Amino acid sequence: MLQGSGYERVHPRVWRPANHVMTDQDWLLAARLALPADAQLTGITRLQELGLDYGPRRPFRFVVDRDVHRSVDGVFLHRTKKMPPLDEVGVCVEAAYMSYCSRCRVIDAIKVGDWLLHNGHMDRQRLEALAVAEPWRDGAQEVMWVLPYLEPRSRSLKESESRAVLEFAGLPRPESNAELGLDEELKVFGDLVYRRWKTVVEYEGDHHQESRAQYTDDISRYALFREHDVDYVQVTKERLDRPRPMVLEVHRVLCLNGYDGPAPVFGERWRLLFGSLYVAVGPRDFPQVAG
Repeated sequence: MLQGSGYERVHPRVWRPANHVMTDQDWLLAARLALPADAQLTGITRLQELGLDYGPRRPFRFVVDRDVHRSVDGVFLHRTKKMPPLDEVGVCVEAAYMSYCSRCRVIDAIKVGDWLLHNGHMDRQRLEALAVAEPWRDGAQEVMWVLPYLEPRSRSLKESESRAVLEFAGLPRPESNAELGLDEELKVFGDLVYRRWKTVVEYEGDHHQESRAQYTDDISRYALFREHDVDYVQVTKERLDRPRPMVLEVHRVLCLNGYDGPAPVFGERWRLLFGSLYVAVGPRDFPQVAG
């Protein structure tokens, strides 16, 4: 009936006006309409609904707790033997993150986990409780492996990435967004703080260059660092894209300030960071079931 009437088919049983330009939200709605009513949003798709601007946008990920075979372009429909807890959007955030952990890289799990915790979207205790209660679930053991590396005080994905490359290279874990106690009247924070060695690692995002107010604040803050003999290493996207030289520069500054611990090692542990979290976990005791 719709054919030749100014409509085009998007999915089986789902049509759009021929002149309508589909947005990401339109495509997601179309996917929902094409799937069974009990299919629930999960994985990275569920997390992106919180405002996370990271990870693949396709395929959209849904889950059902029964045997359903339906092929929809741009959609991956997982099947699980038991549906995880739900909320008004799909599976709960903790379950969605668990599902994401089953197929992402270690560094991505750290960045996304930090973002969820920092923004109050995910509860660490509920996440651990779900993984412990249902260790058979797809992603449960990955969650238990990555949990010790998550930091809710990290304010951005790039700060989390910077911390992770330092730690997986073998340097001590810095404090995230710690107050330095440099000025009695003005609280001064550092992105990544090595308090013992009076060294701060600062990630300079685009807003540090585009916002005049931020630029001015940075000048004042770095002046305070220098006045109190606090060294700092500035990290940009370009420097983080080449993480080894960045790590070596941080190590060099730490050594100038008395650090005599292990030097960075770019070996097996370093390579784990950029590989699959599933592989990093290794052999597991339970068969994995999607969720």
